[in-house]
Amino acid sequence: MPKGAIYDACCARYHSDALRLQAPTPEALMRSRYSAYALGLTDYINETWHVSTRPETLSRFEAADKWFGLEIRDAPKALGEEGYVEFVARSKPKGGGAAIRLHERSRFVREGGRWYYVDGAML
Repeated sequence: MPKGAIYDACCARYHSDALRLQAPTPEALMRSRYSAYALGLTDYINETWHVSTRPETLSRFEAADKWFGLEIRDAPKALGEEGYVEFVARSKPKGGGAAIRLHERSRFVREGGRWYYVDGAML
């Protein structure tokens, strides 16, 4: 499947202003947020970050120039209004330098039927 088709099947429907569908699971939200980082969709990143932990500015991981891999390691079914996703994401920082490997167990909460990223523990 071409890369554009993968994005269309996975995450475009969550990013589209016309559709603006809500990610139905923490894993779907994690994938859509990764794609948003790769595409520079900072509004979407902020909209899907829980207000209690949303930073004023994005960190060095969000400021990466090129994202080139996401591996979901574990995404158990959410229990109630809380869910977790363990992932590894790879990127290359702006201005060159060594690639960055982000291994995190992210925590998500559902409020008003919508999932939000809350925080994560680096692994």
